[in-house]
Amino acid sequence: MSEAKSIAIIDDDASVLDATENLVRSYGFKVRKFASAESYLASIGDVRIDCLITDVQMDGISGIELSQIMRETGVKTPIIFITAFPDERIRNRVMAAGAIGFLGKPFDSKSLIDCIERALLN
Repeated sequence: MSEAKSIAIIDDDASVLDATENLVRSYGFKVRKFASAESYLASIGDVRIDCLITDVQMDGISGIELSQIMRETGVKTPIIFITAFPDERIRNRVMAAGAIGFLGKPFDSKSLIDCIERALLN
């Protein structure tokens, strides 16, 4: 049996972080959760992450800034963005930069899992 894929979730809203973790874990994925982009960046290299789910708007480094930092440093982990404020301009920007998905909160469970499955095919 192959090892379960590892998904990182970053959100500064603890309830969203916990609910997303429970959903993703229920599909058999390993989950690492982070309350900030800074704590995620500090962990890069500690464990392989196959897909990243990040909130767009967070205190400190935003999800968009995080994706730019990752691209600039050569980290190619597929990214799915989630947001309470879905804005078409931001959607277009992150999708043009290679995001796998852009989901408004609250998002449909199947939509998130579909995005994860697409990310893992890349």
